Parts: sequence; structure tokens; C-alpha cells
Amino acid sequence: MTQKQTFFSIVIPTYNRPERLATCLGAIAHLNYPRDRFEVIVVDDGSDTPMEPVVAPFRQQLDITLITQSNAGPATARNKGVAKAKGEFLVFTDDDCTPDPDWLKALADHFTTAPDSLIGGLAINALPDNLFSTASQLLIDYLYDYYNTDPNQATFFASNNFALAKETFHQLGGFDTTFPLAAGEDREWCDRWLHNGYQMIYAPQAKVYHSHHLTLKRFWRQHFNYGRGAFHFHQLRAKRNLDKMKVEPFSFYLDLLTYPFSKPSKQPSLLLAILFCLSQVANVAGFFWERSTQTTTAKRQLSQTACD
Repeated sequence: MTQKQTFFSIVIPTYNRPERLATCLGAIAHLNYPRDRFEVIVVDDGSDTPMEPVVAPFRQQLDITLITQSNAGPATARNKGVAKAKGEFLVFTDDDCTPDPDWLKALADHFTTAPDSLIGGLAINALPDNLFSTASQLLIDYLYDYYNTDPNQATFFASNNFALAKETFHQLGGFDTTFPLAAGEDREWCDRWLHNGYQMIYAPQAKVYHSHHLTLKRFWRQHFNYGRGAFHFHQLRAKRNLDKMKVEPFSFYLDLLTYPFSKPSKQPSLLLAILFCLSQVANVAGFFWERSTQTTTAKRQLSQTACD
């Protein structure tokens, strides 16, 4: 008897990127995986224009559901998508990613031997001619090299390419919706996953191509928001572990700044290194901005409580 294929629910949050979403869905429509063994759930996070015209052409090719919500961030959007999921396993990606044809097959192969694990795939920069997009993806590559040295004991995956059992997702409470931005919620999820004793496995065979077009302004804003998310993450982790807030050691940052010189790229290594420096300045600025904002808010609430 032929073994039944794994049933996946692919969850895609989207916001104001109809062209990217169409490209993403087009790639999913060409996956080398049985059509009756996966579904696609698109969650429109309050886009300015309706996404139904983007989704409609794919309804004859895919089992696809479109959900709309008021803008609340990708964490909330993913949780809402999971609430409608019928699959045994959940797969998360973003609207600016195009999966490799063997994406689901590679994930399914890992679940046959590790069904209780969080499986993270590889994201490849699809815009090598864009300096800022290249630098941004190279930063993620560094994090993967740093945190996932042993593929069977990985500790960090970005939410644009990972998969897990739906039952475990519900048991752990889903993504933390106190993260309003696309910054830090995936890191917090991985930390919570490990805190509860589950395994993370890095599977670079499960590939997506990431087309995140960036300018200097967008690059700064992206990493400023990462800093904001990092503060919130460290705050939550410290509370969970009943410990002081901790950040990475100095060697982490030293190795990060020299990383562009160790990797081949179409872009000049020196320019990439300068952008790495800029990303860390933006990250620190966002970190302390978020800390200041939360401190001010807490003081205001305490003052209002005292007056009451």
C-alpha cells in the first residue's frame, strides 16, 4: 500500500503587496506535491486594496482560502490563518517569497522521521542586484550560521520558511500577538518552542526565494523595527526564564561585521560591511526607542492608577 502524503496547510500573511502575492501563489501552484494534500490560506492584514482579484485566478488550481482582517500585524494574521487550517502540519511563508518546486516534499521527508520537530528551511535572496536586499538577507544568513551550527539542534528560524505540527502550535498558544510588527515574533516563537523541550531541525533542502525590495530608507526602517522587536523579545524571555535581560556576547557582533568578507556576492563586500554596521546602529536605536516608549507608558499608567 502506498504511504499517504502529508497534509499541509500553507499560511501566508499579506499586506499591500498584490504583485508579490501573485508571484508567490504562482510558485505554489507549480509545487511538486499532490494538489489534494495541501491547502493555501492567505490572510489579508488590512491591505488598502482588496486581495480577492489576486487570489481568484488560482482557485481552480489550488485549494485556497482568503481571510481578511483589520491591520493587526503578521503574528495575528498567522494565528487567524491557523484557526481555519485543516492540515496536520502548518507551513509558514511570506507573500514576497516563492517556494522551490520541491519545498513541501523536502519538509515532508523530515516530518516522516521527526513529526514533533520545528523544521526550518533556507531563504535565498532573489534580488542579488539590490544592494540593500542582499545585505538584509546576508544578515539572516549570518544568524542561521550562528544559531544553527548543528542542523539537528537549531535555535532560530525566520517565519518566512518553517513548518510544524498544528497540534503543537495550538498547545504552545500560537504566535505572540503583542508583537505588532514583523520583527521578533518568529524569534520569540523559536525560544518558546525550545523552552518547552521541542527540537528544531534546519533543512536547507526546503528552499524559498525571498524578493524583499529595499531602499536605504526601507533598510533603516526594517532594522530599526528589528531593534524594537528585539527589546520586546528579550523582555519576554527574561520574564519566562525569571532572569535578567541578556543580549548576545561581543564576539557575536564582531563576527557579524566581518561576515560579508567571507561570503561571495555580486555586491562589494565593503559596502555590505558598511550596511551591516548601519543595521546595528538602527537596531540599537530601535531597541532603546522601544525601551523608552514602554517605560514612559508604564509610568503614565502608574500615574493614572494612583490618581484613580
